[in-house]
Amino acid sequence: MRHDHEDGSETDVLDHPSEHAEHAGSEEHQNHSGHGEHHDHGDHGDHVGQFRRLFWIMAVFAIPVVGFSEMFADLVGYQLPDAPWVAWVSPVLGTVMYLWGGSPFLTGAVSEVRSRKPGMMLLISLAITVAFIASMGASLQLLDAELGFWWELALLVVIMLLGHWIEMRSLAQTTSALDSLAALLPDEAEKVDGDDVITVAPGELVVGDVVIVRPGASVPADGRIVEGSASMDESMVTGESKTVRRDTGEHVVAGTVATDSGLRVEVTAIGDDTALAGIQKLVTDAQASSSRAQRIADTAAAWLFWFALGAAAITAVVWSLIGLPDTAVVRTITVLVIACPHALGLAIPLVVSIATERAARGGVLIKDRLALESMRTVDAVLFDKTGTLTKGEPTVTGIEPIDGRSADVVLALAAAAEGDSEHPLAKAIVGAARARGLDVPRSSDFSSSPAVGVKATVDGVVVEVGGPYLLDQHQHDELAVADDWRNHGAIILHVLADRAVIGALRLADEIRPESRDAVDGLHAAGAQVVMITGDAQAVADSVAAELGIDRVFAGVRPEDKAAKVAELQSEGHKVAMVGDGVNDAPALARADVGIAIGAGTDVAIGSAGVILASSDPRSVLSVIDLSRASYRKMKQNLWWAAGYNLISVPLAAGVLASIGFVLPMSVGAILMSASTVVVALNAQLLRRLDLTPAQSTAKFLDRRPVETSRARSAASIG
Repeated sequence: MRHDHEDGSETDVLDHPSEHAEHAGSEEHQNHSGHGEHHDHGDHGDHVGQFRRLFWIMAVFAIPVVGFSEMFADLVGYQLPDAPWVAWVSPVLGTVMYLWGGSPFLTGAVSEVRSRKPGMMLLISLAITVAFIASMGASLQLLDAELGFWWELALLVVIMLLGHWIEMRSLAQTTSALDSLAALLPDEAEKVDGDDVITVAPGELVVGDVVIVRPGASVPADGRIVEGSASMDESMVTGESKTVRRDTGEHVVAGTVATDSGLRVEVTAIGDDTALAGIQKLVTDAQASSSRAQRIADTAAAWLFWFALGAAAITAVVWSLIGLPDTAVVRTITVLVIACPHALGLAIPLVVSIATERAARGGVLIKDRLALESMRTVDAVLFDKTGTLTKGEPTVTGIEPIDGRSADVVLALAAAAEGDSEHPLAKAIVGAARARGLDVPRSSDFSSSPAVGVKATVDGVVVEVGGPYLLDQHQHDELAVADDWRNHGAIILHVLADRAVIGALRLADEIRPESRDAVDGLHAAGAQVVMITGDAQAVADSVAAELGIDRVFAGVRPEDKAAKVAELQSEGHKVAMVGDGVNDAPALARADVGIAIGAGTDVAIGSAGVILASSDPRSVLSVIDLSRASYRKMKQNLWWAAGYNLISVPLAAGVLASIGFVLPMSVGAILMSASTVVVALNAQLLRRLDLTPAQSTAKFLDRRPVETSRARSAASIG
């Protein structure tokens, strides 16, 4: 059966195939070796493994290096064995740690020098190189024994490796959107070759080929239907759960599924010209542009690098001018080593690590650290409607009985007729009857007619459920209430008993009960709420009015969603996009923060920086809460790390030497370790956050948390 959209187009919404359960072709999607060009996204995963292995190896090496360090022994207060080999344990193993454990930083430093962009790698390399040279010089008795701080070199390498391991792990927690897009295509296509049908790879198809798409199978390439009609599951491309009837002459997109009938499709686009490839390119471009964002810690490291060099140069010059060249060497080296605080390497990764763990407990999965940092500045949240603010499945929201029958009787008869159907609308009707506790009679002689409806015999009465075409067959008019329902974007089905209309059913996509609180909470957080949908304006306006949404983009084609995000950004907004479909992927990637509903498609999840494990839109408030809290901790940690430098470096340089105070290297080393402890403890305070959707919403709405939302349903039944 069909229902009319506001734009006048008609879409089949109730075809009841006997073959509906035939989905064997879906097994094809388990292997996609033919799409290997998309499998080069594991670099971060390799880096995680490298840093993890290197960290544990260097941690083992660090134990004897620290334990046999003369300076560390003096600090702690124990005696080293009186043996010649003891003096060489730290130098030998320390050299291994510098060359092996320090290699990632040294390599990174070379890259930063070449790009003329000093950052964390150069600062770390400067510290460990100076520490190595000074310590080796002290061990060879070429420099003052005070400079023999092998233990500090070991701790620097180990702690920096730990920080980068944590950092790379957070970057690697991602799925490949490109792999997910490729997986939508079948591995094989059935091409018509004269009177024969041959099996080929989708990549071998050319424009003009005719392919057979069997029930339950995916369309291998964009094309035009030349024979047959089918209800197409386009949810992987549009995000809309409702099947759409496609007839001869209409266009179909690669990756969509013919749910009920076979088709013959003439290929009209292949390769880069397909809609799927276009989406893929948009995702790739948007992700590439967002990955170039400058990180806070790198900026701090760059400033600290120049600060350290400047302080070291001034120290060397001043102490040399006053005639103390030996002291100049000791003070300069001390400044350069102290200038690399352990805390800086952990300041951001540790906060992110704890933040992501807390988020996961609250049903929020953080894939992209930059997304977490950016969420605090978002002032416009763009929601996809279907499957995000709504449940993405039809629900009976109204019953209009006539001729003295009750709503329960009409619903029970409709449910009896629909009992043998697997169609989403049929399930909605049966579910509504079950929810009311109705006694649904058994039916017999079930049949379905594409684009018309269903028919069954119930207690000797022929009951039919369908749309306009069913009414046309029996020369009946719609009930008067149908116009009002249609204006609110509802699907309208009429129920007939022995050819006479006995009532009508209104079905609509049910609004999630949490959506109202989500919108109210976002308003309280200072964000504008925007909704985007491919549905007609009337449908969108109805949902927006129900939820109190500020702005609506209706009738938006899948390929234009990213453009709407760009439009909001051009108005000066920091945009978070919340979606669940493949069609949302470019918009998710284009937004300042992409948030995917966990129940959505793999492609949407792969394109987003944040994933909501549940379908609760209130979780967006959890992300904002977490972002603001973690940003405060990042700032505090960075200020502690930098503040430590601002105080300790001048003291190590000897600015108070005139009053007899010069910061000893040992004390500087202790302060460095203390800064790490402070940063770690400060980050641990994030564990007190309760990021459950109810708690986060209550925080923004300044009320006690409740587990049940006060949001209203889309409409009451009756």
